[in-house]
Amino acid sequence: MASSDSERAAARPLIGITTYLEQAQTGVWDVRAAFLPEVYLDGVTEAGGIAVLLPPQPVDGGQARAVVSRLDGIVIAGGADVDPRRYGQDPHAATGAPREDRDAWEEALLRAAIEQDVPFLGICRGLQVVNVALGGTLHQHLPDVVGHTGYQPGAAVFGQEEVELEHDSRLAGILGTERLRVPVYHHQAIDEVAPGLRVTARTDEGVVEAIEVDDARYGVGVQWHPEEDRADRRLFASLVDAARAHRAGRTPASVPQEAS
Repeated sequence: MASSDSERAAARPLIGITTYLEQAQTGVWDVRAAFLPEVYLDGVTEAGGIAVLLPPQPVDGGQARAVVSRLDGIVIAGGADVDPRRYGQDPHAATGAPREDRDAWEEALLRAAIEQDVPFLGICRGLQVVNVALGGTLHQHLPDVVGHTGYQPGAAVFGQEEVELEHDSRLAGILGTERLRVPVYHHQAIDEVAPGLRVTARTDEGVVEAIEVDDARYGVGVQWHPEEDRADRRLFASLVDAARAHRAGRTPASVPQEAS
């Protein structure tokens, strides 16, 4: 029985998930700590993967490449606003304080994933990280563009938006539909789309809600929050399937070594 359990565990791909680094309280402690809502872990594990947390850390010396080489897939999770200086803009009054460590770490992981053809999924902020890292820009405060706060109705309150998917996109194939109602919580959104990205879903107002990376084995970003829908794990399952295929095709010679 133990051997069978070990074999089943070995068949489950390792999926790294980026995390927040926040001031947190637990018991008598009030310290900076890695933090991630459990729903992200559930999305990966319920889809058949093993979740590994990737908190912000130094990116020099090839650490990100070494980390990615040991993973089968990556989720770039939601969270704070991307620093607008990364796309050549001054901060809007509504833009949150920059998290430079997280921005740098996630961009390094993304570039390593593209280089090594490791499947990745960007969620909310994660989609924005992909767009900015590859040369795109963001609307810093979406209510200035659409005239309402429906995409982020209130603190910790998810909105609901209808999105239309491109019929021939990977995403439409995964979800089996060209129209979907999704949970949203974002006050920023893609403005200029980066080269090499394809927009694969928008709202009726034209807000970009999904992208795919043209040359990636599996490079998908969604502006909505699929981790919040426990009844629908199709997007996480598709990432886990791609990660499993990536691991099956990997050879020892293809694994980069950490820089000395």
